[in-house]
Amino acid sequence: MMRGLAKTALALGALLTGASPVAAAPVSASTQPPARALLLIPLTLTKVQDIHFGDIVPSTTTGGWVAINAVTGARTASAGLTMMPTDVGQRGQFAGAGTPGQQVIMALTPPTQLSNPAGDTLDVLTLNIDGPTTRTIAANHTFFVGVGGIIFVAANQAEGLYSATYDLTADYQ
Repeated sequence: MMRGLAKTALALGALLTGASPVAAAPVSASTQPPARALLLIPLTLTKVQDIHFGDIVPSTTTGGWVAINAVTGARTASAGLTMMPTDVGQRGQFAGAGTPGQQVIMALTPPTQLSNPAGDTLDVLTLNIDGPTTRTIAANHTFFVGVGGIIFVAANQAEGLYSATYDLTADYQ
């Protein structure tokens, strides 16, 4: 019986040894995958002109708003303010350049107030760009952005040139 048990153990050992996996030969992909890198032209963004709300005469009794359209540059105002025709204002304009066909995300960070050298302030109600925040760079490598906004002029607002800075950035998407 010992002999039969030994034969069975040897046969079982041979069977288990023969059932071990066999290493497969390496196989190549049917098409070779490419390695790629897309190099883009560094973005540039250049101010063409400042946003300017024009010459305004405030009311002695009521405050009001002045708006510059980001698309057309047209100036409008609420009742009570006098818009001087000698300086009608203008929208801000920027020109950008980059790789054609690529998308650019625009981000505008407006000031909350404009101030004059004496420290008087007026509120910036909004600044906005002339369209969607995502732009596609044209075939000639360019894109353009207009900036408009709305300010609030208080009754008897002190005279002076009011100003502030704002940030407009462009980043590849």
